[in-house]
This record gives sequence, C-alpha cells and structure tokens, in this order.
Amino acid sequence: MSPEEQATAAFRAQFGDDPTVLVQAPGRVNLIGEHTDYNDGFVLPMAIDRRTAIAARPRSDTTVMAYSQGYPEIQFDLATLERGQGWGEYLKGVAWAMGIDGLPGWEGVITSTIPIGASLSSSAALELATALLFTTLGGLSWNPVEAARLSQRAEMDWVGMNSGIMDQLISACGQAGHAILIDCRDLTQTPTPLPDGLSVVVLDTGTRRRLTESSYNQRREECAEAARAFGVGSLRDLTIADLSTPPAAMPPTALKRARHIVEENERTLAAATAMREGDTAMLGRLMNESHVSLRDLYEVSSPALDAMVEAAQAFAGCRGARMTGAGFGGCAVAVVDTTDVEAFIKDVGARYREATDHEPAVYVCEAAPGASVIVG
Repeated sequence: MSPEEQATAAFRAQFGDDPTVLVQAPGRVNLIGEHTDYNDGFVLPMAIDRRTAIAARPRSDTTVMAYSQGYPEIQFDLATLERGQGWGEYLKGVAWAMGIDGLPGWEGVITSTIPIGASLSSSAALELATALLFTTLGGLSWNPVEAARLSQRAEMDWVGMNSGIMDQLISACGQAGHAILIDCRDLTQTPTPLPDGLSVVVLDTGTRRRLTESSYNQRREECAEAARAFGVGSLRDLTIADLSTPPAAMPPTALKRARHIVEENERTLAAATAMREGDTAMLGRLMNESHVSLRDLYEVSSPALDAMVEAAQAFAGCRGARMTGAGFGGCAVAVVDTTDVEAFIKDVGARYREATDHEPAVYVCEAAPGASVIVG
C-alpha cells in the first residue's frame, strides 16, 4: 500500500470520512556533493520513491490537529504559534515561515515510507508536504523553489537545524528518471538522466544520529572560518590552486574542511558529466573518492558507514559507493548494474552483518517527481 493509500485509510478510520486534500513530498538520496550546499556549491541529488503523504480536511477555526502512526497527536493554533518539542515543530515552523494569515486550520493524518534519521530527508519531505497542504487549503499559487526556501527557513530558524537548501529543493523539484545538478548559489537546476542499466541502491546501516546534536553545526563553522581566512564569501569561491598556499594562521582542521568542499565541487560537476555521457565507471570512481574525502578530510563518516561502503565496493557489479547525507550514521548509496542488484543485496548484507553485527536495510530507489497534490 502506498503512503497516499495508507494516509487515506488512516484518515477514514480517524474521522469517518474521505479527506478533501491529499498531498505528497518525496525523500531524497544525494548521489554526490556532500556538505557543499551550505557552502554555495554543487550537489547531485535525486528525489526517491519513498515519500510522506498528508490526508487532510480544513477546519472552521485556526487549529491544526495531526496524527501520525507511532507518534503522539499534535495540536496547535495558527493564531498563537509557540515553540515546543517533538515532530510537530516542523509543521509549526512551516506555518511560521509562510507567514500564514487567515488560512483555516486543518485536521489530518501523516504517513511516510522514509526511514527516520537515515539521511534520506524525512524532515524536508514533511516540510514540503506541509507547505503544499497549506498552499492548497489557502488557494495560493505553488512555487516549488519558494516553498523550498521557506521550508529551509523553518528548519533553520524554528527547528534550530542549520540546514542547507538541497534537501528541501530536491523534494520540491524532483523529476522522474533524473537526478538534478543544483547550483546552491543561484539554485540553477540541471536535470541529469540516470544512465541506462544502472540502479541506485540505498544501504541503511541501521545506525542513527540526532543531527541537531551532532557535529554538523561545527562543520559549518569550520567552513565559515576557512572562508574568512581566505578572504572569500564562501568556499565555493576557492580553487584547488588556492589551497596550495593557505593563509599562515589558518587552522589545519579548517584547511581539511576546505579541501573537501573544493574538491567535492569538482567531483560533483564531473559526475554530472559522466552521467550524461553514460560513463558509469567514472561516476563510480568519483563516488568512491567522495567517500574517502568525507571520511578523512571532513570526518563525518562512522565505522558502520565505512563497513557498508567497503562491503558494497567489494562487489564486482557495484560501480561505486559512498556515505550519503550529513553522516555520523544513516545510509550509504551505491550505483549498481541493474542485472546484479539481487545478488548485490545478498552479498553486501552478508558482508556488512559479518563486519558489524548490525542488521542492514536495503532500498532500491527510483528517481521520483517532487511534491504534488493527489487530491484537492
């Protein structure tokens, strides 16, 4: 059963009627270009066929009442938004960022097939689905890029996570069959087709991190420190040649972070070219190099992620693999010859279990369209 069908069935069970609005927004996997988005750099994500759905109907007042299986019910008043705790803060944050005035409240059910905390952007999908629901209920025009900006603001300034723009933008603007090369400085998007005969496989290590409690914000500050030391607005403005003559007082750690960002931008552009040309060997090589950089220079991998990537890379039909997302736990991503996917899943699972004693989960993902209204 799809998340839309699940949400509709749960709505009927909860409210005894059909929803008047049904929306969805996908999660994402980033093929390459990690931690570059908040440095005005390049990323190459794709929206995936794991998504969040909201089935709802408007209320006659300004109350929002939402249910999600396995989580406490949330309820708040749009007219008197106050910060609190829990998953409802994402909904409140979107309402706050949109500056909603005069919209009706709503009651509904939220379902999702995106694993929580797996670096597949469950929070961005929830934000975009919420933004689309408010937009539909309010009879407003849907602008995907603006919705992504507002959702990013919600996560940064309400939830308290210094998110880059990638997650929200790809959830809003994904295209079936394509990854999207995004320039995070001007938000230019270049749809990039997935090569024929190649499958994208997400490998969940079964380990999790609380991103707001991780070293993510520290990495952002280290990048800002490096940019200040070089006298540039962001690390996007540096070249590899610049790194050969760093400022004398620059901390070694900040230089390592800068090297990852500068080289990762080059890898991401090269990967997009390789995809367009069907050069799967080059794409895989760049992904492998990206993981080494994230592990050694940016230091956001983990023993479980390293074990998963090594298990994937050991399989002959795997063109390349790397950790994906912010790191410190969660998922890796691999590109695998489609004819070998079934054998790959069995082989990698066995290798990973033997190396870690963790139980992996595997998701073969299709490139999916962005947020959309199903009913309403």
